[in-house]
Parts: sequence; structure tokens; C-alpha cells
Amino acid sequence: MPEAEARRNRVFLVVVDDSAERAVALKYACLRAKKSGGRVALLRVLEPAGQTEWAGVGALLAQERREQAEQLLSGLAAQVNEITGGVPLLIIREGDPREELLKLLAEEKTISILVLAAAPGNGGPGPLIAALTGRYATRMRVPMTIVPAGLSAEELDRVT
Repeated sequence: MPEAEARRNRVFLVVVDDSAERAVALKYACLRAKKSGGRVALLRVLEPAGQTEWAGVGALLAQERREQAEQLLSGLAAQVNEITGGVPLLIIREGDPREELLKLLAEEKTISILVLAAAPGNGGPGPLIAALTGRYATRMRVPMTIVPAGLSAEELDRVT
């Protein structure tokens, strides 16, 4: 019974950025969650707005960015639900994406696996993966799965 409980409590975290490869990471996490009985969590980090002359303008811009993030996560949550049959955890934070991700991993003990997709092409895996496998590697407390961005739907099905 404890083994089944552990599988049910497995949470696959996907960082929701604006990269094209995010879709591959999301699909992979959903398929893994569905097959293992786990859940998906979606993290969107909003970078702080720059200084503005008027506080009201800054607050309005921050509210607008948050509403856009909520809309984006809501749409992705529908995709997650369609694939997994479950409702994902939706998390919005403000700050540096790397720092907020690492803070979340330290705070939220239910997160079991971080799923990221490598950028296509020869430019390297992407800045977040480079940071988490380099300078910030010692601060990781969960395994990280790096999915090649070029995987087709059939290949994703085969490897999950």
C-alpha cells in the first residue's frame, strides 16, 4: 500500500516559460503522470516589472501580467486534464526564474521530478537547464528529466 501511495503522490513539475520546447516537456510530464498515477504541477515565474514613475501604473502592469499568466496556466491545465484525467497544481511566482524554481523545490516536498525540454539546435540546452546542471546543480533536491525538444508524439509515447 505505501508504494501505491508514493506513486499517487508523485508530482511532475513543468516550468511554463515562453519557449517552443515547453510543449514537449508538458506532454512528457503528462504521459508520465498518467502512466504512473502521479500529478502534474505547472510553474509560471513572472519577472518583476521595471521601475515606473507612478506606482499605480506599476501595479496595473503587474496585475495585467498576473492575469495573462493565469489565462496561460488555465489553458495548459485543460491540456493536462485531457491527457491525465487530473487537475494540475498551478503555481505563479514573481522573481528570477531560477531562484523561484529552486525555492519552490525546497519548499514543496511533494514535487518528485522536474521535467524540462532541451532547446533544439546547436545553441545548447537552454539557459535554465545549463544553470541547473552547472552552477545551481548542488541546490537541486529532485531528479531532473531533460526531454529532447524534437521528439514526436509517437516517440514521446514510446519513451514514457
